[in-house]
Amino acid sequence: MSENVVESITVEIEAPAEFVWAVLVDYPRYPEWNPYTVEVSTTLKIGDPIDLTLPTMDGSGDTFVNREYLRVVDPPRHLRYDTGDELPGIFAFRDQWVEPLGPGRCSYRTTDSFNGRYARTVLERTGAWVKAGFDDVARALKKRAEELWAAEGK
Repeated sequence: MSENVVESITVEIEAPAEFVWAVLVDYPRYPEWNPYTVEVSTTLKIGDPIDLTLPTMDGSGDTFVNREYLRVVDPPRHLRYDTGDELPGIFAFRDQWVEPLGPGRCSYRTTDSFNGRYARTVLERTGAWVKAGFDDVARALKKRAEELWAAEGK
């Protein structure tokens, strides 16, 4: 494990892990709720690309596409993707965890581990932005999942 890790807050969600997982991988609906990853294109098949559209760090409202590759799809608990060979001198992998906490409850958190020659530099330049984005996603996922779960009358 790299020492260059960004970790989100952990949120507890009042909905079952399977339901939260379904919200997490419902990529066509990301524009409705996700403030950090505003669009995703993927097959969810191991080894295939996952194109993540993110807002630029400057707050201008512009976006860019970050291509990564799916490595773990283990519903309803674990999703992992990494940069593969897309970025010379840097290798990053992101893990998203949905952990059951009992009937109708779970937690969510995400981490991004930066490795390679430029890992420290990338983390110094983008770490705070990534952390803020991850925290925003955690809070937004909690809100979205709980609202949808409540709307189902559960």
